[in-house]
Amino acid sequence: MSYLKSLPAETRLLEVFRAYPGPARPLLDLHEQVMRAESPFTPGERELIAAYVSGLNGCDYCHGIHTITAEAFGVPEGQLAAAVRDLESAPVDEKMRPVLAYVGKLTRTPSRVTDADADAVFAAGWDERALHDAVLVCALFNFMNRMVEGVGLSADAAYAEVSGRRLREVGYAGLGKVLAEEG
Repeated sequence: MSYLKSLPAETRLLEVFRAYPGPARPLLDLHEQVMRAESPFTPGERELIAAYVSGLNGCDYCHGIHTITAEAFGVPEGQLAAAVRDLESAPVDEKMRPVLAYVGKLTRTPSRVTDADADAVFAAGWDERALHDAVLVCALFNFMNRMVEGVGLSADAAYAEVSGRRLREVGYAGLGKVLAEEG
């Protein structure tokens, strides 16, 4: 139930963006840059990171939508739920496991991230650009999780399915175009 009483009780994020377009447009531009621009990570891997961080934060809205998006990009169904439950035993690609461990630690206990955590990412074959990009995805979704929870958004599985598939098809820039057309 939305805490923004001027909006409907079943408000979704796009409706919040419509109500407050000033910060929404640059935020969607940032999403497009972080989630879809050139990166050592595929869009699916970045959606995996986003959904994982959101799952650790207990943000069902973002976790649900970005799990569907990650799966639409080819992440195996059920992998995210298993990773959130127990990363060590989850059927996660061994190259991605230290990346998820890193963003998990950065999400839960940011002041405890060490050189050893970064070194594990590098040892898996990732470079500094990859670490930087993983940190950006993690930071962006920690921000979004707080925004979504702070304004009281929720979504059922049907909405997560529609929204996740839409993100796969049009990306974040497509959402920005919707706002631009309305603004």
